[in-house]
Amino acid sequence: MSARPLRWSFVETELGRLLIASSERGLARLDLHESRAREWIANTPGLVEDAAGLADTAAQLQEYARGARRVFELELDLVGTQFELRVWEALRAIPWGRTRTYGELAAAIGASGAARAVGGANGRNPVPIVVPCHRVVSGTGLGGFSGGLDVKQRLLALERVQLFA
Repeated sequence: MSARPLRWSFVETELGRLLIASSERGLARLDLHESRAREWIANTPGLVEDAAGLADTAAQLQEYARGARRVFELELDLVGTQFELRVWEALRAIPWGRTRTYGELAAAIGASGAARAVGGANGRNPVPIVVPCHRVVSGTGLGGFSGGLDVKQRLLALERVQLFA
């Protein structure tokens, strides 16, 4: 990832066990799969486990997973290209319970015709759920999701999204 010191913890939610990692600037990583998270922990030097220090982040994720939170109030520490940062900022503007297509998101950032690039940036989003890449769908179906389509479907169902009804 980077040389910035990160604190991490697992958080138990109704969506499963999630890994969260934060720098002094904000949330830097959220992993939806414990096996992938454990691999990242094993291969990232300088991490410090800190459940108490990440309690607010954990509580907000638990509230979201119960359907009791629609907006996150967290500082973020996102590292990416300028294009990725633009995409991730646009993702944060998609309201709870709503979706956008990859093409609509590309147009929103002034990159009409860059739907595939938007999809790639979505796949590299380091903090899914908080930066809601699950709210981006293809014009004919779910599209992709780095956390797996089953998780994307669960997140959209939690937000009461009905696709193509």
